[in-house]
Amino acid sequence: MRIEENKELAPFTTLGIGGPARWFVEARTEADIFAAAAWSRENALPLFVLGAGSNLLVADSGFNGLVLHVALEGIQIQESGQPNERLFRVAAGEDWDHFVQRTVEEDCAGIECLAGIPGRVGGTPVQNVGAYGQEVASTIVGVRVYDLQTDEIVELSAAECGFAYRQSRFNTSDKGRYVILAVEYKLVVDRLPSLSYADLQRAFSSGSTPSLLEVAEAVRRIRQSKGMLIVEGDPDCRSAGSFFKNPVITRELAASVAQIAGTQPPQYPTGPRHPEHIKIPAAWLIAKAGFDKGYTLGRAAISTKHTLALVNLGGATAAEILALANRIRSAVSARFCVDLQMEPVMLGF
Repeated sequence: MRIEENKELAPFTTLGIGGPARWFVEARTEADIFAAAAWSRENALPLFVLGAGSNLLVADSGFNGLVLHVALEGIQIQESGQPNERLFRVAAGEDWDHFVQRTVEEDCAGIECLAGIPGRVGGTPVQNVGAYGQEVASTIVGVRVYDLQTDEIVELSAAECGFAYRQSRFNTSDKGRYVILAVEYKLVVDRLPSLSYADLQRAFSSGSTPSLLEVAEAVRRIRQSKGMLIVEGDPDCRSAGSFFKNPVITRELAASVAQIAGTQPPQYPTGPRHPEHIKIPAAWLIAKAGFDKGYTLGRAAISTKHTLALVNLGGATAAEILALANRIRSAVSARFCVDLQMEPVMLGF
């Protein structure tokens, strides 16, 4: 285990923002993770687990603790014991989009609509990553974790992960307790892809039956058109993806929003967990509150391709990103009485 000092964190994030980590370790084995955790305990240092930095905003002052960069690799495939099902056990440091591509090439359905999302496999259960009608909670069987409190490896079932919309026990009740080592997904062989979202339906001619590969590629094209795909040289890619969660609100509040806006907001089902609520797009609320694509505040801006992404125009500070985010949140709250929740993890604030 090699411990580095005053390691710049901005290059490890898609926003390209933030100060240094006081201490930094890249873990390529589980033994590295155990040793780093022990070292942080011995030195009474806060520990932060870093993946691809695609959903992270680092404070300008950096982080006065140990950053543990998880770089575990490996994909194991086996039959589940049920017809047409396959289990994928994936190390936390594997690139997410690489894994999605592997599954569609194996003709395994369940995460094809999550193609193009930047990040590592270990981050997907934390946020219960989802897009275009799919979320990882519907495919995760279990998560292998290192419990920092008990110094033990634990296998958590999907039910024990406490999944909800963009939530799990890993970012709520047990935030900071576990280091995710591997995730196991159960996917279905030879099943038609999910085409529940209008963007995807428009990508294919009526009555067509696209393959999983074709759907994954269509998702990447759509994400790129919205600045949500990492493309070298594209300034709209210097973001943390969606900066705000799509709010889940009561039907009464949705009716109030429609009355104020003078038009009905797009609405999406929330699933069985919230039968009396609906989900409306944060991007729609932001636009109706008066913010256009390309709106700037200092060196921070709203993406020119998608209202939901805040971007670093070059040399932006974390303070500028937060100032823009707070201006947007205040305007949406003042007009619609809807509180937008920020999606990225905040480190060092």
